[in-house]
Amino acid sequence: MSSAQPDTRERILTAAWTLLEEGGGRGVRMADVARQAGLSRQAVYLHFPSRAELLIATTRYIDAVKDVEGRLAECRAAVGGFARMEAFIRAWCAYIPEVHGVCGALLAMRDSDAEAAAAWDDRMDALREGCAAVVRDLAADGSLRADLDGEAATDLLWTLVSVRNWEHLTGDRGWSQERYVAAMVMMARRVLCDL
Repeated sequence: MSSAQPDTRERILTAAWTLLEEGGGRGVRMADVARQAGLSRQAVYLHFPSRAELLIATTRYIDAVKDVEGRLAECRAAVGGFARMEAFIRAWCAYIPEVHGVCGALLAMRDSDAEAAAAWDDRMDALREGCAAVVRDLAADGSLRADLDGEAATDLLWTLVSVRNWEHLTGDRGWSQERYVAAMVMMARRVLCDL
């Protein structure tokens, strides 16, 4: 039997997502989420025993709603390190503007909020895993620079495609999304690859 109403868990996740985007991280307490979802605090705690679990689940829910797996299909199907790296960078860089509000909220809260830091770290660990897969492909086909080990190359790619770098270039410096993506692909090739 289906219902037009989202289930309680989804209502909670959607409420947390809305509060993160609209409030820049302010007002994302369990009570705020309960109020936004039209539920009691106890109902929220039944689904998410801690705020950290709620924030982590919210970021993963956003990824599911925005079909991150589908967005990475081209990257996963790519043959060769260069092709995989370019597809990965294009997919991730296209995703940043869509989740920037939530990213900005978590970053704003991160230094003083352990639960927000846990949610941010969870998603950045997933991004780093994607970078590591790209680097493994570069190494496998002999494209990775000889003076870089896999760990260092992963760290460099992960830093290169960071949300902060996107903010600096597209926000602070006014770069177009197209210019930003092209520059990230070019820089990754120059930094990571034997040309």
